[in-house]
Amino acid sequence: MDPITFDSCCYRIHGAPVHLYSGEFHYFRVPKADWRRRMELFREAGGNCLATYVPWLIHEPSEGEFVFGGPDGKHDLEDFLVTAREAGLWVIARPGPYQYSELVYDGLPRWLCDNYPQLRARNFQGNDFRRSSISYLHPLFLEKTAAWFDQVCPLLARHCVGRGGAIAAVQLDNEMAGIHRWFGGYDYNAETMQFGRENGRFAAFLRQRFGSVAEMNRLWGSDYASFGAARPPAPGDTSTTTALRRAKDYCDFYYGSIGEYSCRLAEMLRGRGIDAPLITNSPNPGSNLWFLETVQAVPPPFLLGSDHYYTLDQNWRQNNPTPQYAVEAFFSCETLRLLGYPPSVFELPGGSASDWPPVTPVDAKACYLANVALGMKGSNFYIYTGGPNIPGTGTTTDLYDYGAAVGAAGEVRPLYQSIKDVGLFLRNNAWLAEAELEAGCRFALDLEMLRTAEVWQAPGEFALSAATAAEFLRKGPLTTAFCAGLSPACCNLGADDWAADVTTPLVVVCASAMAADKQRRLIRFLEAGGKALLLPVLPTVDERFEPCTLLADYLGAAAGEKNANPAPRISVAGVVNILQNGQSFCWPALPVGADLIGVDEVSGSPVCWQRATCNGGRAIVLGSRYLHAMREHERLLAALLQRLDVAPRLQCSNPNVWCTLRTAGKRSALFAMNLYSAPMSCELRCQPAWSDRWLELGHYDLAAMEVRPLLLGA
Repeated sequence: MDPITFDSCCYRIHGAPVHLYSGEFHYFRVPKADWRRRMELFREAGGNCLATYVPWLIHEPSEGEFVFGGPDGKHDLEDFLVTAREAGLWVIARPGPYQYSELVYDGLPRWLCDNYPQLRARNFQGNDFRRSSISYLHPLFLEKTAAWFDQVCPLLARHCVGRGGAIAAVQLDNEMAGIHRWFGGYDYNAETMQFGRENGRFAAFLRQRFGSVAEMNRLWGSDYASFGAARPPAPGDTSTTTALRRAKDYCDFYYGSIGEYSCRLAEMLRGRGIDAPLITNSPNPGSNLWFLETVQAVPPPFLLGSDHYYTLDQNWRQNNPTPQYAVEAFFSCETLRLLGYPPSVFELPGGSASDWPPVTPVDAKACYLANVALGMKGSNFYIYTGGPNIPGTGTTTDLYDYGAAVGAAGEVRPLYQSIKDVGLFLRNNAWLAEAELEAGCRFALDLEMLRTAEVWQAPGEFALSAATAAEFLRKGPLTTAFCAGLSPACCNLGADDWAADVTTPLVVVCASAMAADKQRRLIRFLEAGGKALLLPVLPTVDERFEPCTLLADYLGAAAGEKNANPAPRISVAGVVNILQNGQSFCWPALPVGADLIGVDEVSGSPVCWQRATCNGGRAIVLGSRYLHAMREHERLLAALLQRLDVAPRLQCSNPNVWCTLRTAGKRSALFAMNLYSAPMSCELRCQPAWSDRWLELGHYDLAAMEVRPLLLGA
């Protein structure tokens, strides 16, 4: 089979764009006699790939006893791979070490978890998280993993596409860091993290970060005699600046260890003959930024994807895809794109681990098309089809059915038609894989600071924490932009690739901390004639929480003060009495040359001002943090971006119908999304890049939970 390549835009075969359309298909659960039929059904539904876990649990039931093959297919990985190739389907192989997949011990062998307690991840107090949460970089765990890879990798290598087989990619591990974060937090296993060793892992991190022990002590407020003597901070305390620094440093160290673990696995796989691209998946849209170090550390070809479930049991916030889900999916796709990958959802709901609440065909189809509208270029249904667990290996029931499109007994369910509708749409419109979002405005993301939201929850000694800024970004202006039809896209504040475009305005949600190089990049953008909306504060410190007011100084402004008025009446740019359901900031004195465009009518305090910069550039500073709720929020954002010369690419008369416009060459698709349980109507118009006029698309009636793609152009 031909290899699949990829770039930040999409997947390709011989240079031609293609949507990776995969379904999870477990050879160890699906009866072997039905493999081919179910594979052919997936091909008929537009599928071009399968994914399967390769559970360490079932292939090494006793230490040193490896089981492959056999007539019943439960362990016959190799025949499965041959059958997939004959069916014309690529395979994503997922050999672990972890699988999860509702398997006992998360797919790890019982003997490993029971007989080697020293391998377990531990909390700050030294207590185990639980039996199957392993400390990844523990030398003994790496040794046991290498022995497992010694057996499974040569088998997989024989079936990689470079040798004429079906395997197009191999997963490093499954949802890394999840088995720590969900069950205890960051790992503090002393043997793994090597605390107290001058040449240990933790000391090496501190040495690289600080350069000298004196600098570490200055920033940490400590008096350690050496890097080896330093100890990690207790989790939770960020009330002071020094405590916040230490918490952020351990957060970065922990995720750096995930990057190192990823590299070790990649080296093992490559050293054992795996020459296919390597991939991994973050557990959910909010965890993509756990892998910043992994992205930098693992040599290409490597790809990071994410998992986008909307429900798995009744503890989820919703039972069906909602606008809130869409914001998270959009944010996830955009961060993956900014990290250099075609946005891929390696676990897209193809059912649920719980029978209730159900995943319905209507909800699922809306989910699939919404993800396409929001940027998804590759997907894998978890699961496409199931079957019986090997006795004693499942944690749910003996039948791993999952409510999948093709049931455990092989029956074809209504969900299959939803998968087929979307699959054939994508197959018949392969150009869509290459289509890019047409943006009216851009949101500049500070990726490192967004991750710091994990530890910087309360503001402490600052005006606005990273956690508050991250929540405001999603639930405030990003949501508002979709409601107002402002066609948002994202750019990476830590990169230069966006700064040359001074025609598209920038929205920057600032925490009190922003690295000096990012502040300078914003200044260069403004000096070149760029236009930016900055809210709700200006940064006062850098990423090390050292004083840094470069951006505020450039604008001649203070950072902004908390509005002391407990009941403000905010009016900005002609929009009166804007709901303040968050927090407002004011500027007692405006910068020289600034124009006042918004006040708290009660106190008279300025809350919004505008200042011209060089070469026609312009900056607006808005001291309002809000939760999107009212039409006034839409009118506010639209009015401010109009002052910054926004040029939306689409217009929708109904703010409850969210739209995106995606274009490749002289073809476009406008996706109209109704993610509500009631019908919606709207009037639509758009102006793709290839058109010199607005296209009047007319009136549309959307059913409940309907996402409709409108194809335009050649």
